[in-house]
Amino acid sequence: MAEIFDVAVIGGGPGGYVAAIKSAQLGMKTVLFENRELGGTCLNRGCVPTKSFLHSAELYHEAKNMQDFGVICQDVTPDYDKMKENRDNTVSALSGGIAQLLKQNGVEVINSKATIGENNTITYQDGEVTATDIIIAAGSTPARLPIEGIDLEGVYTSDEFTQEIKKLDSLIIIGGGVIGTEFASVYSAFGVKVTIIEAMERILAMMDREVSQSLQMSFKKRGVDIFTSARVMKLEKAEEGVTCKYLSKDKECEVTAQAVLVSVGRRANMEGLFADGFEVETERGYVKVDDKFKTSKEHIYAIGDIIGKIQLAHMASAQGITAVENIKGVENSICLDTVPSCIYTSPEIASVGMNEEQIKNSGMEVATGKYLTSGNARTLIAGGGRGFIKVNADKESGKILGAQLMCERATDIINEFTTAIANSLTAEDMARAIRPHPTFAEAVTEAVEDTMGHAVHIMPKRKR
Repeated sequence: MAEIFDVAVIGGGPGGYVAAIKSAQLGMKTVLFENRELGGTCLNRGCVPTKSFLHSAELYHEAKNMQDFGVICQDVTPDYDKMKENRDNTVSALSGGIAQLLKQNGVEVINSKATIGENNTITYQDGEVTATDIIIAAGSTPARLPIEGIDLEGVYTSDEFTQEIKKLDSLIIIGGGVIGTEFASVYSAFGVKVTIIEAMERILAMMDREVSQSLQMSFKKRGVDIFTSARVMKLEKAEEGVTCKYLSKDKECEVTAQAVLVSVGRRANMEGLFADGFEVETERGYVKVDDKFKTSKEHIYAIGDIIGKIQLAHMASAQGITAVENIKGVENSICLDTVPSCIYTSPEIASVGMNEEQIKNSGMEVATGKYLTSGNARTLIAGGGRGFIKVNADKESGKILGAQLMCERATDIINEFTTAIANSLTAEDMARAIRPHPTFAEAVTEAVEDTMGHAVHIMPKRKR
């Protein structure tokens, strides 16, 4: 007879393993299925490996330019094997920590692919179980372009590229989104000739326009070629590597590099997830859920990338906790309306809430504050480049509605604004806090005070 659980979670990524632990903490007998490594794509093939390489790239770039700070380094050379070792050690330590957390919280882990059938039965390699409630957290896989040459040697998806990092002289990146721009930062820091080909009119098209334009300028200074409004036609094998042929403003163009990274988004990972004759409702290739994360099938929930909403690790974790709380019937503990986005380029980029254009389109009057971090002492000490913090508040109430940052430590500083929005704080509320000097974060004070027109370290706007 199949073992019976209160909750079964399918997928051990940041959504799944967090949901499983939360379920166990709330007193439910829980099983977690994961057919690969604990931590999912984020830990093993995405967020963490990429940031490990980014850190190495930043250190290399700093070492090459340390003479500007009075330190002379000679014969600075990237060691790609050592970078891989550091990546593997980091991933192993975090994965082992997840395994211990699951064990200590009493979650049973089954290392196998799982298939959902009728009556909440789950079959796997060595048997089957049933669960009162099921949470699908199976994640996503890289999307592949339906073009000629996509399977050529030297053409990689982002999952593959984090495993195959190696010395290159040139790289083509198809897709100027988050993944593409982060890898552009890594390889351009190592002196690799990088070319970005983007179908939209600008890179990071989902971000505030000023952020996109500023990053494009920063990339061009580092020698990165960027072609926007460009459509890739095909890839061909070349003596030097791979040639990418594309259309730009109706003109046929081509560029050749040693390798090609295809980073054009991700698709739901539903292969083998449902038994023959059993399915849940989908929408545009993703599992459809309601505001409680319930699917069209009773007692089956779905979270994370597989529902195709905000595909971020921290969002998946928050959704996992919320889904478990909905199953248990307790009050939700997390605000899912305020989700920060972070891009680990150089400088870093982060945003949360609404941008200026979105606020105006909503009918509200916006009060925008902006501080250029070129006036921030810590940024100058660290040799930081072009950057800013922009804050958007409701003009009438002063309530913080959004923020866009492109500066040193932006991915840490954004937490101030996330907390402010989640708790309906105003610019005046944020300005009350004393922030230490000299720090990167003291720039927050200037930006929020500028929404009220009285920032101390910003030149007053000329009256017309």
